[in-house]
Amino acid sequence: MFKSTLLALATSLILGTTAQAAPEQIDLLTENFPPYNMAADGKNFARDQNIRGIAADIIREMFQRAGIDYTLTLRFPWERIYKMALETPGYGVFVTARLPEREELFKWVGPIGPDDWVLLARGDSTIEVDSLEQARQYRIGAYKGDAIAEHLVAQGLQPTLALRDQINVEKLQSGAIDLWATGDPAGRFLAKQQGVSGLKRVLRFDSAELFLALNRQVSDETVEKLQAALDQMRADGTINTITGRYF
Repeated sequence: MFKSTLLALATSLILGTTAQAAPEQIDLLTENFPPYNMAADGKNFARDQNIRGIAADIIREMFQRAGIDYTLTLRFPWERIYKMALETPGYGVFVTARLPEREELFKWVGPIGPDDWVLLARGDSTIEVDSLEQARQYRIGAYKGDAIAEHLVAQGLQPTLALRDQINVEKLQSGAIDLWATGDPAGRFLAKQQGVSGLKRVLRFDSAELFLALNRQVSDETVEKLQAALDQMRADGTINTITGRYF
């Protein structure tokens, strides 16, 4: 009887511990993609408070309101961190376009912000196009692994791919490429950081909403808490306030 009582007590304690297990922590990954996320010192590695930007600030507030623990790391290149979030339980990556071909790969929280897909030229350029088909004759630079680059390839174009989008600013200025396929406002903000302004928008060929993409193993409860917190932030004006800090 005594042994049975002890066994029952031990079982109860184990089950109780399991039931009260600590909520999951999410390890968040991002890249230099101003003005949405960027290292304070401009380098390709940063942690926690050394990461700034519209999305980084929104993510912090969202996780705080949802009561979910997280870590925040900025790394390079994008392909690497995207793959980590895709394959590693408990990981997420932001910001990334929520595209039909990616829909079942992640669990999504958002939208966090808009991203127009554009072709930019130098301010003195005379290039005018009405479609990607017309742009095919020009040398187009894009960011390797980015949704925009993938879209161009899917449309049958052959953009020159750079490991960092900043390189495309340099290529555009030097004449190595004629057009830069990038996001707006991200591209203009990035160019401004490098002292380049007055770029000409030649074509807006698509747009996407940017999201936090979470590994499929993240619980639905966590996703729902985060989405509710983000919706609340949008309703009470917090997102507009955060965005206003950067423009």
